[in-house]
Amino acid sequence: MQHNETDKESSNPSSPFRGTGGGLYIVPTPLGNLKDVTIRSLEVLQAVDFILCEDTRTSSKFLSHYNIQKPLSPYHQHNEHKVVQHLAEQIQAGKNIALITDAGTPGISDPAFLLVRECAKLNLKVETLPGATAFVPALVNSGIPTNRFAFEGFLPLKKGRHTLLTQLATEERTLVFYESPMRLVKTLADFIQYFGSDRPCSVSRELTKMFEENARGTLQEVHDHFKSKTVKGEIVIVVQGKE
Repeated sequence: MQHNETDKESSNPSSPFRGTGGGLYIVPTPLGNLKDVTIRSLEVLQAVDFILCEDTRTSSKFLSHYNIQKPLSPYHQHNEHKVVQHLAEQIQAGKNIALITDAGTPGISDPAFLLVRECAKLNLKVETLPGATAFVPALVNSGIPTNRFAFEGFLPLKKGRHTLLTQLATEERTLVFYESPMRLVKTLADFIQYFGSDRPCSVSRELTKMFEENARGTLQEVHDHFKSKTVKGEIVIVVQGKE
């Protein structure tokens, strides 16, 4: 069994790192409101050797807001397979690396898994900090049961979509999805087809931002609401399970 010792205090009392040597730090970033970041997250970002991010332009705005000046390196779905071994080698060599995404917690429908898995194989230190994740406030805010739920992330666009929706039609747990604003109405129409028009649901849009919206009702009601308007922002869909 592999074991990472992350509970030993650093020899430097001012350091946010526990233990010695290099490590990977998974750092959540705000969904929209820049105040939704933890003090520890800012301390880690200030102290690491460099920061991995999806889009350097997006991350630069957030980091500049908190006067964090660190080298940035792109890490996204198009290059993660190519760079993961090199990054693991740098951690082995003693580098402390932070991984952030454009918004929310890395690894939740965002890059992180491959690098974390590689670090786990090599028994390298990985610490995941708590923080913003879009589906949590959307689920809690939905008014739909939260005791048992299945996070499905983004649905397949074509291949496998029919099979998955057929399987989910009989799922008794609450279902949570991410979706783009451009595909929201189509996805809600698919849910009506597979789940039934009367199934309770909630759609959260632009969470934590000025124009946050939480639309609740049946699938048909919520579908009709968004069909009649221009949809913008990040989307979380919560659908009640089959009773």
